[in-house]
Amino acid sequence: MFVQTFGINHCNNNELLQNTTMDIDRNYAELCNDLDLVSRFCLPICCRDNEIREVALDVISKTVEGWLDGVGSPKHSNTENNLEHLPSGNNMNSFCEKKNGESELRNGQSVIANIPKEYMDLVALHLPIILRLSINCPFANVREKCKQILQIVRDRGLPVPYPVKNGPSDYINSREFLSWDTQSDKTHTLFIDAFLQNNRLDHVSQVMGLHPAYLNHFLKTQYFILRGDGPLPYDFRHYIAIMAAGRHQCSYLISLQKQEFLLQGGNPTWLKGLSYIPRKLRNLYEINKILGHRPWLLNKSHIEKLTKGGPDSWSLAEVVHAIVILAHFHSLCSFVFSCGVNEEVDQAGGHAYQASNPTPDDDSSAIAECTTSNNISRSQSQKIVNDTRQNHEGATSCIGRSPPPEPEVGIVTLMARMKTLSERTEECTQTELTKRFENVESQSAELGAVPEPITEVAADISQFIDDPNFLYQDFARRGEISDIPTFRVQDYSWDDHGYSLVNRLYNDVGYLLDDKFKTAYNLTYYTMGGRRDVDTSRFRRAIWNYIQCMFGIRHDDYDYGEINHLLERSLKTFIKSACCYPERVTKKDYDRVLREFEHSEKVHVNLMVLESRMQAELLYALKAVMRYMT
Repeated sequence: MFVQTFGINHCNNNELLQNTTMDIDRNYAELCNDLDLVSRFCLPICCRDNEIREVALDVISKTVEGWLDGVGSPKHSNTENNLEHLPSGNNMNSFCEKKNGESELRNGQSVIANIPKEYMDLVALHLPIILRLSINCPFANVREKCKQILQIVRDRGLPVPYPVKNGPSDYINSREFLSWDTQSDKTHTLFIDAFLQNNRLDHVSQVMGLHPAYLNHFLKTQYFILRGDGPLPYDFRHYIAIMAAGRHQCSYLISLQKQEFLLQGGNPTWLKGLSYIPRKLRNLYEINKILGHRPWLLNKSHIEKLTKGGPDSWSLAEVVHAIVILAHFHSLCSFVFSCGVNEEVDQAGGHAYQASNPTPDDDSSAIAECTTSNNISRSQSQKIVNDTRQNHEGATSCIGRSPPPEPEVGIVTLMARMKTLSERTEECTQTELTKRFENVESQSAELGAVPEPITEVAADISQFIDDPNFLYQDFARRGEISDIPTFRVQDYSWDDHGYSLVNRLYNDVGYLLDDKFKTAYNLTYYTMGGRRDVDTSRFRRAIWNYIQCMFGIRHDDYDYGEINHLLERSLKTFIKSACCYPERVTKKDYDRVLREFEHSEKVHVNLMVLESRMQAELLYALKAVMRYMT
């Protein structure tokens, strides 16, 4: 996870597709070379030993200074073909002109002209990574040294990149995240673990860091399914993650997983799209599509198709490993979008260049204007997602767009309702409990119409998507109820069935998943919007069970009438969007719910969306596996 993937500039979609087809072999070959170069350049920094880091930082600083002086060991052989998203020597020269009115001259020649092009390419390649390390590295000496390196470049009269967004989330003010000096020892240790695992402290981990107990289990689980012992090859694992993120057009996850795929020795040709991958992987896509949107349609025949004999056959252990990865990244898309996770600083769209760098307090519109003027823009995939969000903003045909928004009840009222429910002693019959479940289920279906079919998919991720119009459909409107009955947890539960089955077929992952589910469900600080000593268990259970209700899963011992007492319509709408159409969630959606809650509490709600959805997908998938086995 070192360098940004390609941001492709284009005039129209047809031209883009033609250019992508023509250039992708060359682009990904160059990307492989760049990944190898930067990984070897930065790897010594990813070490707990402070002395080793100090030596590595000194080498990096001297290396960059050498490049600026035109000495060193250039790696690139195709220096005439720069990456489009990195400033070439000419672009850097133009920035210097903007800064000073004319190019800075040394001995009658411009600064840029004095530096051989192959060295300028090396500087341009590494600057975004150095910027990222100067901001998002848990080691203070790395941050400080990288800031010094950026200053060295700046002092040479060259432009230095700056982050387009301030902080890991576009929805949460960066001040909500503790500074490096005020973090708890536990949080800081977890951030170090994340950095050493991934060679970066990504924005997802930083947002989850608001809840260190959960982040601990998340990091362990993600590391195990992607890099731990398991039946699937490492390149398969990351490509499956790409396929899963593609279902929600999550450019953030796709970009990171592309790089991990290549770093694990994956075939660059596969990144051309689904038509270029092995038949064995291609056969998994139907399960990916169903599991990501309508998991109740999954049955044993899908498992049977994968495991039937032949050269492309899957073992049952491989199938379960793949299902866990798919469910993990489907649900992680929900978290990324519902928390407004920003692009990584060194990714396309995460940084820009201008002559004088803005301060973190500068207005975002000025940053956007500067970004445009310097021809540095977000990746096309992010542009399409943003356009989609804007097109649906305020539209009554899309979920959650029914103006005017109803006022929320305050936290005091919510706390009173929880107290009343806890004191209630009436017992409902099973018939009444069933009616209340069906009532909540039908109300969920009425929250909004099914979104308009997708007519345009971002060109740089469309190759990973098949049948983009296959989307979530309300379980209550699934058709003949007798064909697809409600999933009753009393008949097949995670605790009694799924946990043991997944552990048997994919050793030890069940323990990790179980700990992660329980942590998200039981996590509490006994606070609510600044009030202390609050028992939030009923509120948390209502959210968890409402999420699974949308996927047709019923807990027979739960009174679904509590959901209507505790969850406002606006919150139900947000949860449905985050679960079922996460790519359409906007900051306006985030801001209009739970307005009296702390941001960390809203992140906790999104963690429950992630985990409850993942558990729902696994329940359907593992039940299909069990039926196939019997």
